[in-house]
Amino acid sequence: MTIEAKLLEILVCPVTKGPLVYDRERNELLSRSARLAYPIRDGIPVMLEEEARPLTDEEIERLAAKP
Repeated sequence: MTIEAKLLEILVCPVTKGPLVYDRERNELLSRSARLAYPIRDGIPVMLEEEARPLTDEEIERLAAKP
């Protein structure tokens, strides 16, 4: 399943109100500023901090390298 571009433009991190990056491989929305990955279940983003997993240092570095 993929996230529509329009939806990605609208959604923001609930913790920092910053932008999100879609990770197709893991089907998650990533917040660089909060260092969290929000899951997408059955095509629906779960935008709850308690459901998010922390991003690893490697994932943060990889995100920083992307434009």
